Amino acid sequence: MYRSTTRGIQITVEPAFMAEQSAPQNGRYFWSYTIEIANLGTETVTLRSRYWKITDATGRIQEVRGEGVVGEQPTIGPRSSFTYTSGCPLETPQGIMVGTYVMEGPGGELFTVDIPAFSLDMPMAQRVLH
Repeated sequence: MYRSTTRGIQITVEPAFMAEQSAPQNGRYFWSYTIEIANLGTETVTLRSRYWKITDATGRIQEVRGEGVVGEQPTIGPRSSFTYTSGCPLETPQGIMVGTYVMEGPGGELFTVDIPAFSLDMPMAQRVLH
């Protein structure tokens, strides 16, 4: 489990290798990741956009930007949370993901929340230092 907190917004990530969706013989490795966004603050926030930097074991980088997460722009009240699961395919048995969310606070103020870097490692694979 990976966790970080920015401006009272706590991000917790749990990645999982999905063997049934992977085909190592074809260079396809797939992970799911479940993210909980917990609002530990006193003001309601809305997740407006996301940014991901995904690096595979060869150093190849993919960047992903988009509105919301899983087709939603959730509004999260104080002491509430939003949880979702998504996935990431790679061509290597290891990788790393890190990113940010842009949140909107009261009055339209935008601020960035860090998503902690997390490792994508196929079980039993030789570890590569990222």
